[in-house]
Amino acid sequence: MTGDLEDTIYTMSLEADKVLQNVIHRTPLVTSLTLSKMIGANVYLKLENLQKTGSFKVRGAYYAIWRSKKEKDFSLCVTASSGNHAQGVAYASHSLGLSSIVVMPIHTPMIKVRSTEGYGAKVILYGDTYDEAYEKATSIAEERNALFVHPFNDPKVIAGQGTIGLELLRDLDRIDSVIVPIGGGGLISGIATVLKKRRRGIKIYGVQASGSNAIYLSLKHGRLITLDRVSTIADGVMVKTPGDLTLKLISELVDDVVLVDDDEIVRAILFLMERCKTVAEPAGAMSNAALLANKLSVEGNVVTIISGGNVDMPLLVRIINRALVLERRLVKLRGILPDRPGYLKKVIDIVAKVNGNIVTVEHDRNSLELRPGVARVEILVEVPSVEVVNEIIQALKKRGFNFKVA
Repeated sequence: MTGDLEDTIYTMSLEADKVLQNVIHRTPLVTSLTLSKMIGANVYLKLENLQKTGSFKVRGAYYAIWRSKKEKDFSLCVTASSGNHAQGVAYASHSLGLSSIVVMPIHTPMIKVRSTEGYGAKVILYGDTYDEAYEKATSIAEERNALFVHPFNDPKVIAGQGTIGLELLRDLDRIDSVIVPIGGGGLISGIATVLKKRRRGIKIYGVQASGSNAIYLSLKHGRLITLDRVSTIADGVMVKTPGDLTLKLISELVDDVVLVDDDEIVRAILFLMERCKTVAEPAGAMSNAALLANKLSVEGNVVTIISGGNVDMPLLVRIINRALVLERRLVKLRGILPDRPGYLKKVIDIVAKVNGNIVTVEHDRNSLELRPGVARVEILVEVPSVEVVNEIIQALKKRGFNFKVA
């Protein structure tokens, strides 16, 4: 049982709520009419992507450092993070007049590296995963007699994240369920502790990336599981080993944990941009990915936590293109044409007439499998809907051109 731990975290969350009042934003809780109609529930988005430093992480980082400073003397904070916690620690340390060192995995998006440095931290890139960066950071903290700020497995950090739960209780008279992304488990542990303490009937659902599912497997097997490797587009939740504290809290307080794959996350990011006018990083879109992929059955007032918005722009471009391909709004058509003047123009004219926007054309007459006198053509086309793809194929067929989706 986690009764004493829950009581401690809840009490600290109340304190953190006061400490953070003039430090962070009270982020908006907005409705999504489109998502509500699709799901058959009243869906609200808690926009922590609009939080200072671009994610919820500043809540736990600031409170943990502030509280630790009251308990002991130190001048340097050290942490390991794939990005968002790093920025939270850097921002909090600077605000409290302290120095900070952040160890980040070498593949961390550059926007997170630069932003962390911008808040005054010294950044060290080390290791392929969070766990490798963690080992390096703890050794630095020990050598320098510094405060190590754990990203999730610390009651103070968990309590800081729990302030989101207090804000939700103020903003909504009735909450039926809350859906939270999970990496190491600090965010969902804090929110679940606060909400279950105040209203035990609220359902708390967690969402993990299928390629980084240590919490999911740990719950399934009844013991802490360490993954051999993690692989997901959601770099913010790439954790091989969950925390023992967070696992205990999740096992006691969270009603269910589901998995989403990268394609489901990608689709959710595009949906949030197009229909909700908000930019979420991959980890931040996981709660909505679970809803859109029908991984959860919910009703009443449902809150999804958009945990962060720190996404690398080159990655965002790739995400959008991938989502458009998945939605069949960006398609590659392939066909064989006579290799004579005018035939390619005829195809292009037909595509344009049926409202297809050609992005690229590849024309190949030299492949050995092609007979002389013909060419293989591949056309990348943007379309407003999947129905237009079929219209283009049928229009080409009527003119004697046999094209298929590649």
